[in-house]
Amino acid sequence: MDTNTTSFTSPLASVKYGAVNIPPQLEYVFETVSNASAWTIILTVLALLVAYDQFSYIWNKGSIVGPAWKTPFIGPFLQSVNPKFEEYHAKWLSGPLSCVSVFHKFVVIASTRDMARKVFNSPAFVKPCVVDVAHKLLGADNWVFLDGKAHVEFRKGLNGLFTRKALELYLPGQEEVYRRYLAKFVEISKEAKGEPVPFMTHFREVITAVSCRTFVGHYISDDAVKKIADDYYLITAALELVNFPIIIPFTRTWYGKKAADMVLAEFAKCAAKSKVRMAAGGEITCIMDGWIKQMVDSKRWREAEEKGAIPEDMEKPNPLLREFTDYEISQTVFTFLFASQDATSSAATWLFQIMAQRPDVLDRVREENLQVRNGDINAAVNMDQLESMRYTRAVVRELLRYRPPVLMVPYLAKKPLPISDDYTIPKGAMVVATTYMALRDPDVYERPDEFDPERYYTGDAEVKGAKNYLVFGTGPHYCLGQQYAQLNLALFIGKASLLLDWKHHPTPKSEEIKVFATIFPMDDCPLSFTERKW
Repeated sequence: MDTNTTSFTSPLASVKYGAVNIPPQLEYVFETVSNASAWTIILTVLALLVAYDQFSYIWNKGSIVGPAWKTPFIGPFLQSVNPKFEEYHAKWLSGPLSCVSVFHKFVVIASTRDMARKVFNSPAFVKPCVVDVAHKLLGADNWVFLDGKAHVEFRKGLNGLFTRKALELYLPGQEEVYRRYLAKFVEISKEAKGEPVPFMTHFREVITAVSCRTFVGHYISDDAVKKIADDYYLITAALELVNFPIIIPFTRTWYGKKAADMVLAEFAKCAAKSKVRMAAGGEITCIMDGWIKQMVDSKRWREAEEKGAIPEDMEKPNPLLREFTDYEISQTVFTFLFASQDATSSAATWLFQIMAQRPDVLDRVREENLQVRNGDINAAVNMDQLESMRYTRAVVRELLRYRPPVLMVPYLAKKPLPISDDYTIPKGAMVVATTYMALRDPDVYERPDEFDPERYYTGDAEVKGAKNYLVFGTGPHYCLGQQYAQLNLALFIGKASLLLDWKHHPTPKSEEIKVFATIFPMDDCPLSFTERKW
């Protein structure tokens, strides 16, 4: 070795770090790290993560309304566990766009009609995500989470289940359920000796029963329906807007997952029974029958086509469907229950409360229903008669505007969405389209905070508010069952008006709104029922 060669390796690096050459400028850093205790390192890393969490939130927030800082990591998680309508409302009033950040999820709230419609109508940028836990309850491969062409193709096979002709097939089953439960309402009040009973849970049960009858017919037992009605409460409780990222045993999401698995298992049994009956040429009595009949007809067409001998009287099904497994059918029918159960239960609860508060409206509903049934209070109605009840349907329409069950619809940003001139929603953010503010727009609805069916009966709200009526969404993911839901509620309140009298027992919390996936009166709607004497 040349003795004149100068070494540029520091003595410290040579001694402490062996063959690793450390620049003199960094020796202090390495010295500090090497001498730091485990707790010092942990706290330093934690501080860096907190700083990153805050920086990420501020960066995503940009110019829109939102807290200046967030609680490290969890954000307003504790607040979201017990959501309050007033807090949501304040958020909507704070600006067209606002935000929060909970755990790993940055959430943008689109509050105005135009902002919400832009979200609904931007399938290239966003896709439905319902809520985080929904993937775990419904299955990540569920059709509601499909996107683009896959979603369009799957939906084509379901459209026929909600046509006017199909909906008429389900009416007898719905009439049967409502007759049974309206009689039960009277018995509940008798047992309570006429004292008020909170009826929210009873409305949830009857809606579960009528939904199951409509979706899976008599393939399911009354005991199974009762269990689903009871346990569905657990599923609803799990559907908070933002949940803890993992399912922890004995938490709401854990109980919700167990209940969802039970419902899926019951519906899979129903699918197996329906397949046998439809293959044998049975009549369609429920939505599951209708869908499986399309599969049976599609299979027969393909078999005939392969043999080159298509009978002259055989029509080609449109669209042609593949044969879905029992589990796939169960998953899809469960999404119908998922979409209808809470929303219709909410609407029914408010409907009965408001009808008791507005005897003038109830009398007109009663008069119209009696007239359509030609004076026979026990007569069933067909689709023509149900559709002819313009005032009853206007009452339902106004109720859904006045107390919209679904306040918000969450989406996931697939890529950056330029939603306004000065703000772009970042990829991966949850985007929540709000319906409530559009439905209370004073520029569209005169006296928007009043319940007034006349706006849909003799007024111009149907036309003037066409873009505001976001109760069932809009765009490619609009609600398939919107006509079913409205006709179902009209049938329910119409039949109740003829068979029952009821009284609402107001409390200081009757008009306060409880958020439980959808919305309910804070006092759970105390009512008493008696059989109507004509």
